[in-house]
Amino acid sequence: MSEYKRNAIIMAAGTSSRFVPLSYETPKGLLEVRGEILIERQIRQLREAGITDITIVVGYMADKFAYLKEKFGVNIVVNEDFSHYNNTSSLIRVLDCLKDTYICSSDNYFPRNVFNDKPVQSYYSALYADGETGEYCINTDSDDNITEVTIGGKNSWYMVGHVYLSRDFSDAFKKLLIREYDKEEVKQGYWEDVYINHINQLPKIRIRRYAVHDIEEFDTIDELRIFDKSYQCDTRSSILKMIAGRMNCMEENLSGFKKLKHKGTYILFAFQKDGEAYCFNESDNTITKL
Repeated sequence: MSEYKRNAIIMAAGTSSRFVPLSYETPKGLLEVRGEILIERQIRQLREAGITDITIVVGYMADKFAYLKEKFGVNIVVNEDFSHYNNTSSLIRVLDCLKDTYICSSDNYFPRNVFNDKPVQSYYSALYADGETGEYCINTDSDDNITEVTIGGKNSWYMVGHVYLSRDFSDAFKKLLIREYDKEEVKQGYWEDVYINHINQLPKIRIRRYAVHDIEEFDTIDELRIFDKSYQCDTRSSILKMIAGRMNCMEENLSGFKKLKHKGTYILFAFQKDGEAYCFNESDNTITKL
């Protein structure tokens, strides 16, 4: 009997533009959260679970991830298409790595190690949303196999965090993605969209339900501040420190950051101070009241 051996792919190519302005200065996966770099914590958890074959797909600020190869012995693959295609363009570059494989996001934080078990069937992690949500919502059969995924729903389990793919699914999905990748809508979408659109042609994936806070995901600085209170007074952002200085306030007085533009050589984002809305334009370092 062959040895059961898992590997992992960590997706880290995106710009995380909703996380402005921190993501303009540092890739989200390299942010420090509760004293640890997000992607480093995830690598350590994988290694603690016996998973040492780890591939990281990078793109945005790729050079900032290079040190991980020497520090942890991981493989680094660069996705040159990260700025104009979605995560299918990352996965297509590492199809040879798809076996008994975890696919992870570099910016997830797992309070406890979710990789310690040894699954034999593919699963997608899920959290429960009370009320309306715009997430990818999951429908299942009586055996907890995923039968349908819809974008948006109410009082539903939704896709989040890591996914485990067993070898039978990986083998089938690799052939499918190679066949579909010539289509522009596939390149512009998520690999999960390919799965969803061909769900009845692929081996079953089960839902893996997690309790609230088993998987932490931060889409904005304000959300991160709730989890790591040190960010209230110190955002680790030179841009926000400069804005606070010019507005004669503390960083904690700035909130509600919203991307207006994050492309090319500058960013444009809105924020609030004392309940009033402002806009910062990095091209000329101007602060404008909205």
